[in-house]
Amino acid sequence: MADLDTVRRNLLNSLFSAFNRHDGTGVMACMTDDIVFDAAAGPDICGRRLAGASEVRGTFEATWTSMPDVSWECTRHAVFGDRALSEWIFRATAANGQRIEVQGCDLFEFRGDRICSKSAFRKDRPPQPAASTGAPR
Repeated sequence: MADLDTVRRNLLNSLFSAFNRHDGTGVMACMTDDIVFDAAAGPDICGRRLAGASEVRGTFEATWTSMPDVSWECTRHAVFGDRALSEWIFRATAANGQRIEVQGCDLFEFRGDRICSKSAFRKDRPPQPAASTGAPR
Protein backbone atom coordinates (compact mmCIF):
# COMPACT_ATOMS: atom_id res chain seq x y z
CA MET A 1 0.00 0.00 0.00
CA ALA A 2 1.28 3.45 -0.93
CA ASP A 3 1.95 5.96 1.82
CA LEU A 4 -0.42 8.92 2.15
CA ASP A 5 2.02 11.40 0.53
CA THR A 6 2.18 9.16 -2.56
CA VAL A 7 -1.62 8.80 -2.61
CA ARG A 8 -1.95 12.59 -2.44
CA ARG A 9 0.65 13.19 -5.17
CA ASN A 10 -1.22 10.73 -7.40
CA LEU A 11 -4.46 12.57 -6.56
CA LEU A 12 -2.92 15.84 -7.76
CA ASN A 13 -1.84 14.16 -11.01
CA SER A 14 -5.42 12.89 -11.45
CA LEU A 15 -6.81 16.35 -10.69
CA PHE A 16 -4.72 18.10 -13.34
CA SER A 17 -5.46 15.38 -15.89
CA ALA A 18 -9.18 15.93 -15.25
CA PHE A 19 -8.77 19.72 -15.51
CA ASN A 20 -7.10 19.29 -18.90
CA ARG A 21 -9.85 16.90 -20.10
CA HIS A 22 -12.42 19.46 -18.92
CA ASP A 23 -13.94 16.65 -16.86
CA GLY A 24 -16.08 18.04 -14.03
CA THR A 25 -16.84 14.61 -12.59
CA GLY A 26 -13.14 13.71 -12.56
CA VAL A 27 -12.16 17.00 -10.91
CA MET A 28 -14.79 16.74 -8.22
CA ALA A 29 -13.86 13.10 -7.48
CA CYS A 30 -10.58 14.52 -6.16
CA MET A 31 -12.30 16.93 -3.76
CA THR A 32 -14.44 16.77 -0.65
CA ASP A 33 -18.11 17.80 -0.87
CA ASP A 34 -17.33 20.86 1.27
CA ILE A 35 -14.37 21.98 -0.87
CA VAL A 36 -13.30 25.61 -0.51
CA PHE A 37 -11.69 27.19 -3.59
CA ASP A 38 -10.06 30.61 -3.47
CA ALA A 39 -9.81 31.80 -7.08
CA ALA A 40 -6.77 33.80 -8.19
CA ALA A 41 -8.81 36.93 -8.93
CA GLY A 42 -11.74 38.56 -7.23
CA PRO A 43 -12.88 41.31 -4.90
CA ASP A 44 -11.67 39.79 -1.63
CA ILE A 45 -8.25 39.53 -0.02
CA CYS A 46 -8.35 35.81 -0.92
CA GLY A 47 -9.45 36.51 -4.52
CA ARG A 48 -12.95 35.05 -4.75
CA ARG A 49 -14.01 32.32 -2.34
CA LEU A 50 -16.24 29.54 -3.61
CA ALA A 51 -17.57 26.85 -1.30
CA GLY A 52 -19.14 23.47 -1.86
CA ALA A 53 -18.89 20.99 -4.70
CA SER A 54 -21.71 22.49 -6.78
CA GLU A 55 -20.38 26.07 -6.75
CA VAL A 56 -16.78 24.99 -7.34
CA ARG A 57 -17.69 22.64 -10.19
CA GLY A 58 -19.82 25.35 -11.82
CA THR A 59 -16.88 27.76 -11.76
CA PHE A 60 -14.54 25.25 -13.40
CA GLU A 61 -17.16 24.38 -16.03
CA ALA A 62 -17.67 28.09 -16.79
CA THR A 63 -13.91 28.44 -17.35
CA TRP A 64 -13.89 25.48 -19.76
CA THR A 65 -16.88 26.94 -21.62
CA SER A 66 -15.48 30.47 -21.90
CA MET A 67 -12.00 29.26 -22.86
CA PRO A 68 -12.42 25.92 -24.69
CA ASP A 69 -8.66 25.49 -25.19
CA VAL A 70 -7.69 26.19 -21.55
CA SER A 71 -4.98 23.96 -20.08
CA TRP A 72 -2.70 23.73 -17.09
CA GLU A 73 0.77 22.34 -17.75
CA CYS A 74 1.78 21.09 -14.35
CA THR A 75 5.52 21.45 -13.80
CA ARG A 76 5.83 20.25 -10.19
CA HIS A 77 3.92 18.86 -7.21
CA ALA A 78 5.22 18.88 -3.66
CA VAL A 79 3.32 17.21 -0.82
CA PHE A 80 3.97 18.12 2.82
CA GLY A 81 1.67 16.06 5.03
CA ASP A 82 -1.80 17.64 4.87
CA ARG A 83 -0.66 20.37 2.46
CA ALA A 84 0.66 20.49 -1.07
CA LEU A 85 1.88 22.89 -3.74
CA SER A 86 1.43 22.48 -7.48
CA GLU A 87 3.19 24.75 -9.98
CA TRP A 88 1.78 25.16 -13.48
CA ILE A 89 1.56 27.18 -16.67
CA PHE A 90 -1.96 28.33 -17.54
CA ARG A 91 -2.69 28.68 -21.25
CA ALA A 92 -5.94 29.77 -22.89
CA THR A 93 -7.49 31.94 -25.56
CA ALA A 94 -9.85 34.61 -24.23
CA ALA A 95 -13.20 35.29 -25.94
CA ASN A 96 -11.64 38.31 -27.70
CA GLY A 97 -8.94 36.10 -29.23
CA GLN A 98 -6.12 37.27 -26.97
CA ARG A 99 -3.76 34.60 -25.62
CA ILE A 100 -3.20 34.05 -21.93
CA GLU A 101 -0.02 32.29 -20.86
CA VAL A 102 1.08 32.71 -17.25
CA GLN A 103 2.78 30.81 -14.48
CA GLY A 104 0.91 30.04 -11.31
CA CYS A 105 0.55 27.71 -8.40
CA ASP A 106 -2.09 26.15 -6.20
CA LEU A 107 -1.88 25.61 -2.48
CA PHE A 108 -3.86 22.59 -1.36
CA GLU A 109 -5.10 21.17 1.91
CA PHE A 110 -6.13 17.53 2.26
CA ARG A 111 -8.59 15.70 4.43
CA GLY A 112 -7.71 12.03 4.14
CA ASP A 113 -7.30 11.16 0.48
CA ARG A 114 -9.27 14.15 -0.90
CA ILE A 115 -8.63 17.86 -1.40
CA CYS A 116 -10.63 20.06 0.98
CA SER A 117 -9.06 23.43 0.06
CA LYS A 118 -7.52 24.88 -3.11
CA SER A 119 -6.09 28.39 -3.31
CA ALA A 120 -4.90 29.58 -6.74
CA PHE A 121 -2.20 32.16 -7.42
CA ARG A 122 -1.38 33.38 -10.92
CA LYS A 123 1.05 35.92 -12.38
CA ASP A 124 -0.63 39.15 -13.48
CA ARG A 125 0.57 39.16 -17.09
CA PRO A 126 -1.63 41.02 -19.58
CA PRO A 127 -3.21 38.91 -22.34
CA GLN A 128 -1.15 38.85 -25.51
CA PRO A 129 -2.48 39.94 -28.92
CA ALA A 130 -4.17 37.27 -30.97
CA ALA A 131 -1.85 35.43 -33.32
CA SER A 132 -1.82 36.81 -36.82
CA THR A 133 -3.40 34.52 -39.38
CA GLY A 134 -2.31 36.41 -42.49
CA ALA A 135 1.00 36.62 -44.32
CA PRO A 136 3.51 39.20 -43.09
CA ARG A 137 3.17 42.64 -44.69
